Amino acid sequence: MAEFLIAYSPWIKALHIVAVIAWMAGLLYLPRLFVYHAEAPAGSDRAGMLKLMERRLLRGIMNPAMIAVLVLGGLLMATPGVAGAGWLHAKLALVALLAAFHMALAAWRKGFERDANRRPAAFYRAVNEVPTVLMIAIVILAVVRPF
Repeated sequence: MAEFLIAYSPWIKALHIVAVIAWMAGLLYLPRLFVYHAEAPAGSDRAGMLKLMERRLLRGIMNPAMIAVLVLGGLLMATPGVAGAGWLHAKLALVALLAAFHMALAAWRKGFERDANRRPAAFYRAVNEVPTVLMIAIVILAVVRPF
């Protein structure tokens, strides 16, 4: 297995980066859809269209991308010589926060699906900054490797 991981690590890393880009796109876009949804009257055509967009984004792009990120990242960590650095532990903690944010988005989407959202659009505007801040920190940790 170690030989396979070493031989294919550039491909695994490339696919990991593609999956990260897709996941981040969803993590940045879904809260923006929630802003519009929170402003739409419940039961309106606009709210119905947003429900469909939110469900498709989460199930069709974000969930598969997150799974790919975690699987491919696990393969990269299993590659000899990669695991064990302090920067990696910090990065993994931040990735866990991104996954928790993903789960919160999924729960909020279910609230919108049931027309049971109780949060204002301003809340979703504020939480829309969370993935950006985490992404910046993760990229700095992965590229700079400060410790």
